Amino acid sequence: MSAPRAADTRGRIEAAALKLFAEKGVEGTSTREIAKAVGVTEGALYRHFASKDELARALFQNRYARFAREVAAIDAREAPFADKARRLVAMFYAAFDQDPDGFVYVLIGQHDHLRDVPPDPAENAVAALAALFAGAMARGDLPEGDPELATALALGLVLQPAVFRIYGRLRAPLSAHVETVSDAVLRAIGG
Repeated sequence: MSAPRAADTRGRIEAAALKLFAEKGVEGTSTREIAKAVGVTEGALYRHFASKDELARALFQNRYARFAREVAAIDAREAPFADKARRLVAMFYAAFDQDPDGFVYVLIGQHDHLRDVPPDPAENAVAALAALFAGAMARGDLPEGDPELATALALGLVLQPAVFRIYGRLRAPLSAHVETVSDAVLRAIGG
């Protein structure tokens, strides 16, 4: 198989698996279902991934590391903390609106995969957020406190509307709620 065709097949496997994992969970999805959705044999699937667990882990880690890089990029900008907070909420909500299956999978997959993610902020979105909050506290942009608690509070406020959107309780795209949620995050962490 040529490299471009192999990459295309791998990409189609990842897309199909992501959709199925988001809908049914990893445990509720069989390799046969993934292969059927892609139009390949199970053997072809195993040429790209040694197991369903390896595929699930790779999908999670790739998306989670992408969030970490985006958090770090926002943190690296010279901007007031309130602007950074709004950019963070906007980034997470745009990710949901543009790739709901990917966002849902990271949200539900965290319980299975977070223990395998290194604590390095370059690969770990929660560590990147905690580093951002720690830096803001050190600069006096936020009151001194526990950056991990600030991270937990912020993520709770950002992620619960995503859960409501998943289950149809919020109808508008999450991006429509960036200002409201950003203001709530800033109030919760003292920004």
